[in-house]
Amino acid sequence: MEPRLKIAIQKSGRLQEDSLRLLRECGIRVDDGKDQLRAQARNFPLDLLYLRNSDIPQYIEDGVAHAGILGENTWLEKQKDIRSVISLGFAKCRLSVAVSKTTEYPGVQWLQGKRIATSYPNSLRAFLEKHHIEAEIHEISGSVEIAPNIGLADAICDLVSSGSTLFQNGLEEKEVVLRSEAHLYANKQLDPAIGSILDKLIFRIQSVLEARQHRYLLMNAPVSSVERITQILPGMKSPTVMPLAVEGWCSIHTVIPEARFWDIIDELKASGAQGILITPIEKMIL
Repeated sequence: MEPRLKIAIQKSGRLQEDSLRLLRECGIRVDDGKDQLRAQARNFPLDLLYLRNSDIPQYIEDGVAHAGILGENTWLEKQKDIRSVISLGFAKCRLSVAVSKTTEYPGVQWLQGKRIATSYPNSLRAFLEKHHIEAEIHEISGSVEIAPNIGLADAICDLVSSGSTLFQNGLEEKEVVLRSEAHLYANKQLDPAIGSILDKLIFRIQSVLEARQHRYLLMNAPVSSVERITQILPGMKSPTVMPLAVEGWCSIHTVIPEARFWDIIDELKASGAQGILITPIEKMIL
């Protein structure tokens, strides 16, 4: 029987949505996981296991799942012996300490002797030890942000993305314990056949992630401006230059980092570029 790569992802929530979107962009078709624990990809030797986020590191370490997609925060908190294979660039957040807006907070030493509610006791404990602070850690799950309002704790340590939940509960972020984003993690001792499938998946993921960060740039320009324009462009190797039907004009094509486009647009226009188009790239093989 053909070996199949077993990957664990979050059973529900934003991390699941982003994980499935990434797999679709890699050309892998699989069901969305609603009311099921396992699903097979139709066109790639891959099975998805839909699990609770906090259980995924243990499943990977035990070899029940060969790999899994989860945030660095969960990996660091669970302290399981698994390896990070590739950073995926989504589910970015931070684990932070927050206190009531009405609290006078002079600095991290304010936490000395305080009660802190969190679902991440190991990460918080490491942070406190780093700053030589002794505090009382209350481990709770869900709705951590209400702890100060009901008198359970003086502060909280919880995940923050936009900060809107803190704002709604009258809290302010004061200390960043760690920054996190999704990674693909894997068991450290994979069978070679499974490792080969994982390598193929990583190759596809890399091509998708590279494409997300680049754009295809097209423009028309006078032939006399080509040398100047090619010196401006930060593209891959040398751009493609093709003559137009109109004498003395050409079309210039290249790939550039998306973040650089607005930095160079004025220079391109000043150098004679016209009809500038920028389009997304689906896949990018380096």
